[in-house]
Amino acid sequence: MTPATVPVAAPSMFAIFRKRDFSLLWVAQLVSTIGSSLTDLAAGILVFRLTGSALNVGLMLMATSVPTLVVGLLAGVFVDRFDRKRILIGSDVLRCVLVASIPWALGAFGIVSLYVIVFIASGVRQFFDPANDSVLPEIASDEELASANSFLSISSFGSTAVGFAAAGFLASSANINVAFWVDALTFIFSATCIFFVRIGPLVVEERTTVGVVFQNLVAGLRYLVSTPILRSAVIVNVPVIFSFGLWNVLLLPFSLRMLNATEFEYGLQEGLTSLGFVFASLIMAKIADRLREGQWIVISVLGMGIAGLGYATATNVPFAILMVMISGFMNAPLGIARRLIFQRNTPREMRGRVSSAFSVARDLVFVMGMAAAGLGDVIDLRILVVFASVMLLVAAFITQALPGLGQPATEWRRAVALLRAAPMATITGTARRANASDLDELIRVLPSLGALDARRRGDFIATASVASLPAGTPIIRQGDIGEAAYFILEGRAVAGIPAADGGVRALSSMLAGDFFGEIGALTGSVRTANVVAEEDSRIVEVPAATLREMMSVPEVSTLILGKLTERLTRTAAGDLPRRGGIGQADLRELRRPSKGTALPRTYAEGETPAG
Repeated sequence: MTPATVPVAAPSMFAIFRKRDFSLLWVAQLVSTIGSSLTDLAAGILVFRLTGSALNVGLMLMATSVPTLVVGLLAGVFVDRFDRKRILIGSDVLRCVLVASIPWALGAFGIVSLYVIVFIASGVRQFFDPANDSVLPEIASDEELASANSFLSISSFGSTAVGFAAAGFLASSANINVAFWVDALTFIFSATCIFFVRIGPLVVEERTTVGVVFQNLVAGLRYLVSTPILRSAVIVNVPVIFSFGLWNVLLLPFSLRMLNATEFEYGLQEGLTSLGFVFASLIMAKIADRLREGQWIVISVLGMGIAGLGYATATNVPFAILMVMISGFMNAPLGIARRLIFQRNTPREMRGRVSSAFSVARDLVFVMGMAAAGLGDVIDLRILVVFASVMLLVAAFITQALPGLGQPATEWRRAVALLRAAPMATITGTARRANASDLDELIRVLPSLGALDARRRGDFIATASVASLPAGTPIIRQGDIGEAAYFILEGRAVAGIPAADGGVRALSSMLAGDFFGEIGALTGSVRTANVVAEEDSRIVEVPAATLREMMSVPEVSTLILGKLTERLTRTAAGDLPRRGGIGQADLRELRRPSKGTALPRTYAEGETPAG
């Protein structure tokens, strides 16, 4: 069996916990989320006790979301320009102080102070969340990313079962202020854990000025809107998040008014919803890569919509609990798939901005949904719950028509079949030298290359080639030596690692503007995956020497090294250069302008670049 066909055993779903940094991050989030859920539920119960109004409960929840609209976009820019570890720790410490002050502020200034403190604490969180989301792809490999997100979903949402149940207990039988004090301690615990997490610093060459901040802000928004799959994720989120906002506010008055539940039973509902989420997340850690993200979103949203309709008919607490547990179970695939979409389709240096831009769009719609819950004071609550559920059903149908998301399962299975056949597939297609029009087209889908000067553009045209490849044509085979990088002009390619059970792991699609093979090209190491043209495509092959010369341009260097660093970290390939015959000193040289001599061409005129 040749190296190109050697299958790799699939890792255990728990293998990610062998990484110390992930374990610390997971425990920190688990504990702090329990504390935060205590505060969230306790604050809502306090407001409902004092006002008896669904509208006022909605206003309290809105206080947690409005700050996103005020500072969310700017927070993402700063996350992409400053030490993310310090941002995480500083955010935890500030929130500790704010939450600990709630009992005192309530006694001194009344209920208004609760709104103010929750508002400020939520503003601080706008810096924490994008920094936290940006760190994960640097800790988990691409193969581990699905399971890592599944377990983080358990710590970020599933753990609310404990917090919600505890808040309901404290509200019924003890001093509810204890919830705020416990939450403050959990933030200190989280900051301590994060202190020991190894997070690589970002290299930012330009000074942080108002103009630079604005330019970065625009760049993040443009990337979110111009990337089809990210744009689709935002669109489908509109009805989903509106429904969530409406549902979150209605659950408390619905429980107390329509089901005659106690505050403890309300907390129990919230907590058991989280248990359903935990169970589904554990399953997703094992099977998330068996379907594409869009398919999981359809399954998830459809299931939540059906469970919501069932909840609207509930007349007793046990049946209501069953419905919310099913809803929580079906919610997990949505959250995990959405995080995977953003992590896999956003470059390292832009994750903060893109994450914050999405958060602003999400919370704007969430606030609208919570505001609509005020209608619960004049409209039957069951009607509003039905409306929220129907919106989820509509979202499921919308998803199937959106670019990047609406791929049928048959296409997914076809992609897997292509990758399995890659080692034995025949190389077909035609190749020619690149021309100026090809470079102009590539710049349109990858604007950073527009920084190349006339000389480097000439070198690119003289050495690069363009291949038209039919669907199923291998582009890279596992085990080959890397001598070139590849840029997609048109079409779609799919990458995957052969598994010992005959399947494929780390399956991912790449569209026009994506590039791959840069690690092998720059380090001379062997290819670690198979890449196949998933549909008829045009691919640009760029020799390693040309790629090095292009990287002497700062904009191109930032683009290529950002992706290279991300992939090296995510695939745990720290010793990959050594296996490829290159030492760590040589790898450091990749960060310096290089004028190496051209490498020998590996194909003849008319031969495909993969040949």
